[in-house]
Parts: sequence; C-alpha cells; structure tokens
Amino acid sequence: MYKKIGLLILSACLFVHSYSQAVYQHVSNKTVYEFLEELSVSGIIELNTAIKPYTRRLIADKLHEADSKRDNLNERQKKDLDFYLRDFNKELLPGKDFKKRLDLFYYKDSLFTFSVNPILGIRYWNSSNGSNYHRWNGAEAFAYVGSHFGFYASLRDNHEDKILSNPVYLDMRSGAKYKSGQDYSEMRGGVTWSWKWGTIGLVKDHFEWGNYSNYPNIFSAKPPSITHIKLNLKPVKWFEFNYIHGWLVSEVVDSSRSYYFANSYGTNYRQVFHQKYLSANILTFIPLKGLYASIGNSIIYSDNGIQPAYMIPLFFYKSVDHTMGGANTSYAGQNSHLFFDISLKMIDHLHLFFTAFYDDLAISRFFKKDEWNFYSVKGGVKISNPVPNLFFSAEFLRTNPLVYMHNMPTTTFESNLYNLGHYLQDNSRNYYFDLAYMPLRGLKLKLYYNFAQHGPDHNSLGTKRTGIPFMESVEWEQKQFGFRADYQPFNDVFVFLEVIKSQTTGDQEKYTAPVFRDNITILSFGTNVGF
Repeated sequence: MYKKIGLLILSACLFVHSYSQAVYQHVSNKTVYEFLEELSVSGIIELNTAIKPYTRRLIADKLHEADSKRDNLNERQKKDLDFYLRDFNKELLPGKDFKKRLDLFYYKDSLFTFSVNPILGIRYWNSSNGSNYHRWNGAEAFAYVGSHFGFYASLRDNHEDKILSNPVYLDMRSGAKYKSGQDYSEMRGGVTWSWKWGTIGLVKDHFEWGNYSNYPNIFSAKPPSITHIKLNLKPVKWFEFNYIHGWLVSEVVDSSRSYYFANSYGTNYRQVFHQKYLSANILTFIPLKGLYASIGNSIIYSDNGIQPAYMIPLFFYKSVDHTMGGANTSYAGQNSHLFFDISLKMIDHLHLFFTAFYDDLAISRFFKKDEWNFYSVKGGVKISNPVPNLFFSAEFLRTNPLVYMHNMPTTTFESNLYNLGHYLQDNSRNYYFDLAYMPLRGLKLKLYYNFAQHGPDHNSLGTKRTGIPFMESVEWEQKQFGFRADYQPFNDVFVFLEVIKSQTTGDQEKYTAPVFRDNITILSFGTNVGF
C-alpha cells in the first residue's frame, strides 16, 4: 500500500518538475515524432501536433503519460515506449541509475546535466541517370543548468558528390548554402529559459507549423535553419500560444552598405544584404478533447530595422503594417499572411486535419467571379492501428498562383532564397497516399504514392496579380511510387533502404536535380547516427 502511494507521489513530482528546462528535438528525428502522433491518434496521450519541434522535456512527459497507460498499448508499442525512455528518461530521472541509451558522454547531478553524441551519416542514390551520395559528420550536445536554463548545439558538415539542393528545385530536401563546391555546413542550437507553463529562447533551428502527412504548407524545414526568438505559453489545458521573431537572410545586396576594400591580396567587394525579419504567432484552442483549432498570422518586413510593434506577440500584423507602412503605395508595406489549422482526433485511431494559408485575403474577392484569394489549402487523414501496427494516410494540397510570392525581393516568403512554406511553392497541387506496417520494434515498412504538379511561374512571367487561373497548364509533373524500409537498432542509429519508381516530365532542368529526372527507378540506401 505504502509502496503504491510512494510511486504515485514520485510520478506526480516528476510530471510537475518536467515543465522546467527545455531543449528542442530536431524535426528530422521523425521516428519519435511519428510514435508520439501514433499515441495521440490512438487516444493514449493528448498532443498538439501542429507545432514542431517539441522539446525533449515535452517528449519525455508524453512518454511518461503513455507509460501510465501501458495496459492500453500493444506489444510493439510497449517495446517502442521502453526504447525511447532509455533516452528521454534523462529528462525525468536523476543520475544514470536506469536502463539508459549509449551516449558518447553523459553527466548529471543536482545542478548540471550534459550530454554529447556524434553525428555521422551517408546516403547513396543510383539510377539510370547515374549515382550520387551525401555524407555528413559532426556532433550534438545539450545541457541543463539549475531548474530553468537549457542549452543545445548541433554542427553538421556536409558533402555531396553532385549538388542536390537549389531554391527552385521542387523536392523535400532541406535547403543548403554551399560554401565551396559541393560542401556546406549547418549549425543549429540555442539557449532557453523555462518555467512551469512556458518557455522563451533564442535559437537557430528549423520549425514546422501545420499538421501534415507528407509536407506542411504554413512553415516548413525547407530553408536552412533560421535564428529566432521563440516563445511558447500553455497557461491552461485548453489553450496554447506560440510566437517567433526571426532574422531571415534576404540575399538581396544593399548597395548603400556594400563597399570595396583593398589589402595585400588585392581589391575586393564586400556584399552586404538587406535586413529581413519574420514575426509570426499562432493560437491553439482545445475546447474538447481531441479537437485542436489554431489560428495565426505572420509578417515578413524589411528596410526599417527591427520594429518593436512586430515583436509584440499577440498582434495582428497586417493592421500594424497599415499604420507603419502607409497605404498610399503598394510598395510601401510589408508581406503579411493569415493561416488556420484544424485537427480532429476525437475518434480513436482516426486523425482528420485541414490547413489553410492565406498570402493575401480580401473579402471583396469572394464576390467577384473572375478573382479569388491567394490561398494554399491542405486536407488529410491518418488512420493508426485499425489492426495492430498498420497505418494509412492520405493528403491533398492545392496552392493558388502567387501564394508565397511577393513583388518586393526584400520581403519574399523566403530565407536564403528557399521558400518558407510548401516545397511545391505556388500554383501547384499534390496527392499523397501511404500504407505502413511496423512488424517489429524500430522497423517500419512503407509503400507510398506521391503525385505532384506545378503550373506556370507568374511571378517571373510578370502577369497581372489577380484573376490568374489555377493550373491553366502543367509546367512540371512528378509521379512517384516508392517502398521504404527504416530500422533503428539503437537510439538515434538508423539504417534505411528506398526504391522509387519515378516519372518526371516538363521543365526538369529548372525544377529537378539531375539524378532524379525522367522516367527512372531510383535505388537509395544509407545509415546515420544522430541528427
């Protein structure tokens, strides 16, 4: 009796304490994200899946919540739960006196926690177009000090045999800024301060907003990581608030601040880019268990330095822009957006979601026959465990012409020239289906079909900005039927194999990396340690 009471008290203490300290788990660790969503769709845990990345602390809390309902899990789920707790119990339990994952270095006492692990990986592609590979190496670390401070860092050096990334390529690879030849690096991390119901931090990282099966259409991890102030508040169970203020990279040269200089190596020209910023907020309401309704807005602004008004988290930024930018000319204002996300997980094993992104919304256009608003809409369904360990998802996307586009180069919906939203950009549609099976802990087998189309690029054509017909012609099309197998034998250690039957037509030279062009079969495989 006393033992049970003691365990209950310990569990309660762990849960309360778990709100302090935060470092973010990168969105590329898809297995733990998918496992948490599976638990959420199955009614085991409650989780807002529209805002990523999650903190390690939140992941630990949700695993602990699932552990308290272990009797509701199937055998594979129990093994997956125990597997992930070997890592995330580091957030919940003191010291090393538990079944812990293998770390390169791990230390914990009453004041200080510190963990370091390597990052290594290689992926190889082969098709009738030739072969290519991507290899990377580095290290990642995180630390907690006291009850509130969190620190984390991740450095990856990358090399590709042939360049795979380009801002105009219509693929789901994260963007890269090549420093020389086929080499690039990515530094991520940040410092955070947390309390019982919130976290604030200065981080350089990727983030995703909006539910999805295939790819998000509000904010995605397409561009290189962005430096931003991040604020998360959850003061009550039925409401969550997220805000970011980010420093984007415009890559638009500011000639007034650029200059020539001379030294012993000769005369050179130093390019200085125009400053570019992003402010965005999203409010999530949970009126009923399993119903998540989110609404938010964002603005990309430039040329006048950091504006305090855009750093007020709860503002509707388009209205602020009307005052600060002036309404006398269409070129005085900034670039604002409005978005919605609805997620329904009210029936066990079933997740329905709908996301809408409005680049420019005018009520008057609803009543004009030949004009319509600039929107991207996406709807989808996920079914988890209709029979044990089987999964199905489907998703449809439509994005109207000129969504994500803007007429001023300093306020485009981009960073480092990579679109912040969906990888297909504007004037596109996408159908996606997948069927997955997990026969063993850590092993996932998936069949998928992805059909994507992209229409004319009216931003470069310079046509009128209203009344443009949707997909009046198909300029690029890709059909992919694929099989992928992923296995995670140890925490953060992966091996994978993928076979894709791909047919790409249209303007491939512009939109497709050479190795993926034409009607081909692509064999891909690789392994990685860490993210």
